Amino acid sequence: MCRWLAYSGTPVLLETILYRPEHSLIDQSLHSRMGVETTNGDGFGVGWFGPEMETPAIVREIGPAWSNRNLREIAGHVRSPLFFAHIRASTGSAVQQTNCHPFRHGRWMWMHNGAIADFHKLHRDLALAVDPRLYPDMEGSTDSELMFFLALTFGLEEDPPGAVARMAGLVEEVGREHGVEYPMQMTVAVTDGRSLWAFRYSTQARTRSLYYSSRVESVRALHPDLPYLREASDETRLIVSEPLGDLPGVWNEVPEGTYGVVRPEGDDMLPFVPRPVRHR
Repeated sequence: MCRWLAYSGTPVLLETILYRPEHSLIDQSLHSRMGVETTNGDGFGVGWFGPEMETPAIVREIGPAWSNRNLREIAGHVRSPLFFAHIRASTGSAVQQTNCHPFRHGRWMWMHNGAIADFHKLHRDLALAVDPRLYPDMEGSTDSELMFFLALTFGLEEDPPGAVARMAGLVEEVGREHGVEYPMQMTVAVTDGRSLWAFRYSTQARTRSLYYSSRVESVRALHPDLPYLREASDETRLIVSEPLGDLPGVWNEVPEGTYGVVRPEGDDMLPFVPRPVRHR
């Protein structure tokens, strides 16, 4: 499947998080420890918010991240307080730019690790549930992008947790109708440029890995020799598919069936339960 990271906090150069950690996302593209596949080379993407940016900038490519000179160049010159990065291992859809994450609609960014089981059986019914006003904006053929547009249809801009719960509920409802026992497998990150939400859920309750970083003051006390922590604010957070290193006390597993929100006024971790949806 895929690996991803989401960063929110003190503005940093993208390379600080993408390249410098011991087990960086670039290292994971070749040597994932917790993913279904060791190698994630079916494309990559980064998206970020900059000063006075109304919408996020997104760069996506179909080649592997580990050898991309443009990514290395961008990462060394772009500084952001909030960014997404994703390395892709296709679950069957085409390796093409429009299928690479993150996906964008207005201010919103979305990325996903996991899959809708037997997507070819469920695709038509799920696509018909997308708001007709949004449907023309879908560019690719992945289950991940369709999940994003279903969440937008169900009110992502007003109520992100509720919209994602309704999206997951619809996928499970349609899956049952088509005889798919465990339709949903997802770790999802979504942001509007101010707040960051992350979800970990699967129908089988055996969801792909997801971790969040401890509060900066705790990590700084444990590891005072880490230079990038000296300027990091206490609100700085990382959410990752797998830890970026082995330092004790830094990484915490997101529990099954949980979502978290990172925002200026504070963080929360809450239960996630899909909501039933009556569909056409």
